[in-house]
Amino acid sequence: MSSDTWQVGSRTFSSRLLVGTGKYRDFDETRDAIEASGAEIITVAIRRTNIGQEPGQPSLLDVLPPDRYTLLPNTAGCYTADDAVRTLRLARELLDGHNLVKLEVLGDAETLFPDMPQTLAAAETLVKDGFDVMVYCSDDPIQARRLEEIGCVAVMPLASLIGSGMGILNPWNLRLIIDNARVPVIVDAGVGTASDAAIAMELGCDGVLMNTAIAKAQQPVLMASAMRKAVEAGREACLAGRMPRKLYSAAPSSPTSGLITPGS
Repeated sequence: MSSDTWQVGSRTFSSRLLVGTGKYRDFDETRDAIEASGAEIITVAIRRTNIGQEPGQPSLLDVLPPDRYTLLPNTAGCYTADDAVRTLRLARELLDGHNLVKLEVLGDAETLFPDMPQTLAAAETLVKDGFDVMVYCSDDPIQARRLEEIGCVAVMPLASLIGSGMGILNPWNLRLIIDNARVPVIVDAGVGTASDAAIAMELGCDGVLMNTAIAKAQQPVLMASAMRKAVEAGREACLAGRMPRKLYSAAPSSPTSGLITPGS
């Protein structure tokens, strides 16, 4: 499905799987898993990963060069709007003016649930400052609409808590967001296995972002490959359109007309 592209901001992509770069054993495993995933967009936690701010130390850019991947600097670990804005301005300097970013402002260290008032405040500042903001948010359709109105180029509602692997806990809210959004909707957080990714895509999401589900699998590279296939299969199923659900009735798979009847 190479022609089935999607757009965020001014950029166009083929892969609908976005992956993070944290929690792997080393940079080599990071590189191998991301290659297996087929992802074009990779997220980088600026506060936790060296992309040049620590001269002389191993850099993620040595194994994941920016000329091959679209880096998506994120604000993981930020708990205020000011910290998030400061972090992404630093990222823009380190990446020579790169303006596509992922905003997340967390409410507490226990749940890593988004602090939506702080997220909205940071989004307004960043959009006015010329950033293309993809934003991690709660699965609240009203909050998602507000972020779109501010000018964010993608909304990224959680499926369940970051790193929980619990899958999509509220598909109804997610569907409300999808049906009303005019920007891409990317499920972000909570995916645990390939079926979760497929369900997100079947619901109509434009993509799925994940990190822990791959990095903490027993075989990360194999799981990355599975996630790639799941996202592609879910997307095809969405485009194909599933059969209607029929409660309390069955329908035979083969035709019922023109059958040979006893005595004929």
